[in-house]
Amino acid sequence: MMGDNFELLLILPAFLAGALVLSTHVPLGQEVLRRGIIFIDIAIAQIAALGVIAATIFGGELANWQIQVFAGMSAMSGAAVIHYLERQFPSILEALIGLLFILAASGGLLLASFSAHSEELLRDLLVGQILWVNNQQLLWVAALYAPLLLIWYTVDCRKRPSVFYFVFSLAITASVQLIGIYLVFASLILPALVSRHIINPKKKLIVSYLVGLAGYLLGLVVSILFDLPTGAITVWTLLSMAIITNPVIKRYLC
Repeated sequence: MMGDNFELLLILPAFLAGALVLSTHVPLGQEVLRRGIIFIDIAIAQIAALGVIAATIFGGELANWQIQVFAGMSAMSGAAVIHYLERQFPSILEALIGLLFILAASGGLLLASFSAHSEELLRDLLVGQILWVNNQQLLWVAALYAPLLLIWYTVDCRKRPSVFYFVFSLAITASVQLIGIYLVFASLILPALVSRHIINPKKKLIVSYLVGLAGYLLGLVVSILFDLPTGAITVWTLLSMAIITNPVIKRYLC
């Protein structure tokens, strides 16, 4: 009984973290897919991570909120650069976004070399520590996501790309530190891919949310049962749910 309670205490906060991330990443991922800028998420996620690394290593004893501000400013700067590139160089935008990702990733490695705990810091930012999230983390992420979702559903982001980039950069900043870069990318792209042929917008959102939630739940359960890294296995379970549900969605909802 104690073991069952312990596993539930681990799964519930982690599942809530996944649900929070999906609340913003599902609509954002659909917009990313529509715009055809698939790698913007991983590029901005890496730029946000670069901000976290810089703040952690060179900022001294910073409070958590100060690190968040630094990471958010880094992500918004990256989003502003991509928005500029989108207007100036649309034909080679994906190549330039890929270049930004490589520069941010290699810059992070260079900065991390100044830290005695560089391996742990980089691992946490890549694969995350979703199984060990606490209530305080969940509350501040929820407090950030609430106004972002309000902006998203009240402003036409298709006509105002600057709003899209603003919401995107702040959402990514929070989720990278909650679940890691790999799972951020999977959460944005896989639910959007599996629902891309659904015409009805509400059905498209619902299906994406359900696929994402199922993938997170399965990943958490498999992680605990087989003692596997939670973030890494959840990427695979999200993919598995997308593959399993894709033929059903195509047959009955498209």
